[in-house]
Amino acid sequence: MKQLKSITVLLFGMVLFFSSCQQSNVSPTSSSAYVPTASDVTASATLSQLQQGRSLFLSRCGNCHGLPSTDSYTSSNWSYIVSNMAPRAGLSSTDAALVLKYVTKGK
Repeated sequence: MKQLKSITVLLFGMVLFFSSCQQSNVSPTSSSAYVPTASDVTASATLSQLQQGRSLFLSRCGNCHGLPSTDSYTSSNWSYIVSNMAPRAGLSSTDAALVLKYVTKGK
C-alpha cells in the first residue's frame, strides 16, 4: 500500500512538472504586450533595443507561462525577476538586458 502511494505521488508530480512548461503560441502579433514606440525611447534604451526586448519577452518568457503586463511590477521587481528567470529561459546576459529594458520601458 505504501509503495502504491509513493507511485501515485511520483506520477502526480511528473504530470505537474510536464504540464507546467507547455509550449505556448505567443507571437508578437497576437499578444497584448505593449508595443514600443519612439515615445518610449530613453537615454538608456533605443527603439530597436525595446523592440528586440519585446520579441525576446514574448518568445522566451511566454514559452513556459503567461505574460504579465509590464506595469505589473516595479523596475526593481523586474530586475529581480529577469535575473532569476534568464537562466531558465536560456537568455544570454545581453538578451536579459534587452528584456529588462523592454519590461521597464527603458528605465
